[in-house]
Amino acid sequence: MDQAKLDRINELARKSKTTELSAEEKAEQQKLRAAYIEEYRASLRGILENTVIQRPDGTKEKLKRKDKPLS
Repeated sequence: MDQAKLDRINELARKSKTTELSAEEKAEQQKLRAAYIEEYRASLRGILENTVIQRPDGTKEKLKRKDKPLS
């Protein structure tokens, strides 16, 4: 996510603490937050898919996905 979108998320969050957001601003805030969360989850999935556990005996094992996928 680019810095301009992150700045806008923060700007809307600060504004919501002092005044009521308009319906358009609330919709924009929800859309931006959803995009941020999706990018965060994708990044975390990438990290976990490339994580290797080294056992005490020296063997290495990739993390395995549980039956329930991440949302």
